[in-house]
Amino acid sequence: LQIVHILNMTSAKIVSFLLHPEESLHSLQIRIESETGISTGNQELLLETGICLDPRKPASQCVIDGVRGWDSYMVYLFDKSKTVYDGPFASRSLSDCVNYIVQDSKIQLPIPQLRKVWAEAVHYVIGLKEDYSRLFQGQRAAMLSLLRYNANLIKMKNNMVSASQQLKAKLEFFHQSIRLDLERYSDQMAYGISSEKMLKAWKEMEEKASQCAQAEDIGYLDEQIMALHTEIVELQKSPYARRQGEVMESLEQRAIDLYKQLKTRPPDHAYSDSTDMVKIIVQTVQSQDRVLKELFGHLSKLLGCKQKIIDLLPKIEVALNNIKEADNSVMQMQGKRQREIWHLLKIACTQSSSRSLVSSSLEGTASTPAAAWLPQSSSGNVPHPLSSMATPEDGENFVHVIEENLNYLELFSSILQEARQEQNNSMMVS
Repeated sequence: LQIVHILNMTSAKIVSFLLHPEESLHSLQIRIESETGISTGNQELLLETGICLDPRKPASQCVIDGVRGWDSYMVYLFDKSKTVYDGPFASRSLSDCVNYIVQDSKIQLPIPQLRKVWAEAVHYVIGLKEDYSRLFQGQRAAMLSLLRYNANLIKMKNNMVSASQQLKAKLEFFHQSIRLDLERYSDQMAYGISSEKMLKAWKEMEEKASQCAQAEDIGYLDEQIMALHTEIVELQKSPYARRQGEVMESLEQRAIDLYKQLKTRPPDHAYSDSTDMVKIIVQTVQSQDRVLKELFGHLSKLLGCKQKIIDLLPKIEVALNNIKEADNSVMQMQGKRQREIWHLLKIACTQSSSRSLVSSSLEGTASTPAAAWLPQSSSGNVPHPLSSMATPEDGENFVHVIEENLNYLELFSSILQEARQEQNNSMMVS
């Protein structure tokens, strides 16, 4: 038989289920809902390692092969709709005979009967300690689960910071490039080529790039994440994150020793009271109340931090998407502007070559070397500026863009100067 034991951390009670062959986890969760009142959507089932049960796997994942003992392995049930648990909860109930001596510890009982009563009392004290141990394991599973969530948060945060830094670098490069382009464009407008449409488009690009800079602002998220990390570290350092059952273990041993002493007494007609044993029972109950109050207070803080991480993850996703969109936009604008400049260069070369051909034909001289810039199909037909500009293409290689942007300005300027000088020479000859 495969039996799963589930400790409900909201009520500190154990529920057990016999697993059917090949039963799905969802089927088990429906049975848990009927038993605990926690809906399947709000159930979080954790193993001792803090790993959440996989809904794609069968319910048998709750049971580890080779583990024996009804309470040797637990699955811990949490209610995701709650972040504050109201513990501590009432201790386990006393049996009738133990309750009898607790009500009146000085009552005299025969030794044989007292042995049976004290045996149940020892069992009760051991049970209180084990109840705390199970709940502490549940708190530890919650801590391990929190650390798993935190590791995922750190990974996403690092990706976000890296993407933000890359976007910042590209924006700085883009702003420097477009400012240089606008300066050089203004210098050559008097004797070169001009296009108000292109100039307007470049200025719009500069404004759009300034808007893209908003996507790299992730400071508010970084502050929240750092504050949350500090809180988690403090929870890990807290003494309540470590086992606090030393007093209960000591009381358990005292109860066992007291029972052993009673067993050594001969079963004669002597009578004795239960004052010492009742003191141990009362102290154990009080100790359990104290440690459970601390445990559930610490557990509530853990679950609160976990909920903060769950709330932060979608915000980081949104920030990452905004950064990627801004990055793609900058790369498209960079590529579009470079294609426009190269198109201007083509027009300038074509016009310069056409003038040189006209001047040379008047003198009967050979064609100048600049005619090599003419396309084969451009016999006398000069394209209108910006009439054949390509549309931006996605996926530009950023390194290639940088190299082109550093080279095309010098080439563009030198060719324009040569064309201008050649035009002046032709006019002087004419």
